[in-house]
Amino acid sequence: MAKNKKPVMPFSQVLDALLDKTQPFPAVHLHRFSDMHGSDLAQFKNAWAKVTAERRLGLLEDLEGLADADTLVSFEEVAKNALLDSDARIRAGALRLLWECDDARLIPTYLNMLEKDTVNVVRASAATALGLFVFKGELEEIPAEILQKVEETLLKVEKSSEDPLVRRRALESLGYSGRPEVAGLLREAYNSPDGEWQASALFAMGRSADVQWEKLVLDRLDALETEVQLEAIRASGQLELESARHLLIEMLQEYQELDEEIRMAAAWSLSQIGGNNVREVLERLIENVEDEDESDYIETALENLQFTEDVPGFGMYDMINAANVEDHTQIVDLSQADDDGDGEDEDEPSVDETPDLD
Repeated sequence: MAKNKKPVMPFSQVLDALLDKTQPFPAVHLHRFSDMHGSDLAQFKNAWAKVTAERRLGLLEDLEGLADADTLVSFEEVAKNALLDSDARIRAGALRLLWECDDARLIPTYLNMLEKDTVNVVRASAATALGLFVFKGELEEIPAEILQKVEETLLKVEKSSEDPLVRRRALESLGYSGRPEVAGLLREAYNSPDGEWQASALFAMGRSADVQWEKLVLDRLDALETEVQLEAIRASGQLELESARHLLIEMLQEYQELDEEIRMAAAWSLSQIGGNNVREVLERLIENVEDEDESDYIETALENLQFTEDVPGFGMYDMINAANVEDHTQIVDLSQADDDGDGEDEDEPSVDETPDLD
């Protein structure tokens, strides 16, 4: 005999809880915002402007955390609706929630935000979001004329007198591009006395799938600035530099003395490179760690190493989702609303393609 199922709360009541400023919004309802459609989506859009700004921001942050923890949820409709929010913090949060969304209809909105938004952190987030479409353009998964528009806009921003954060994010997204002028921009940033520009250059080099950057990446594996060293370590894994293997193994010999983020990045990059002694190093590492999150992280690295060993030469360009944009003619501009808004001009970290420990 089938057990009685608990009745599902009407979505209108979920929205009532969201609108109730006197009580915290129950986390148990967060899943209800996944894959919204039909009347639920219509109700949500109608209620959004009635929710306080702090509550809207909190909801996006909670959904971002849930999306990181659960790959089966999708909050794209929430984020798309929030792209046009009057609060810059919420616009930036919406962009972060959409960084893995490959809906090419978003491209005009992102371009508009990059060029016209009044808040630097939003413009920087838009530059980051466009990186996925540079990648897809290189794989011929969006029309060439759309790719050209994205690249030219990013190039214009990078070469401008814009805020450095916005320019660096544009450079990072151009890392995927095969445009000949990008290499010169990467070298210029790499040779900058500013560590943030060096880190962005290395980040972009890691995305390039181009081993011409091998020596430059290796030269920064022992950089004194943590951010620069971190991006060099990540780039060595993304580029699958066998020449970095011994250096990374040596680095992990001093495991306890390393910054946590550095040692985790080194472990992950070794899993991408593979080869002699890597499995032994990672297995020995997992025996010595006490933190459960670190142990789980290294287990994930060992799983990735197995994939590397099973499918040698399967580079990052082969890893992209093979699904093409179904209808290029439906690339429309969603960004006709007012761009003005308030928000702090805060720096934000480069996109970390190494799995988080959190």
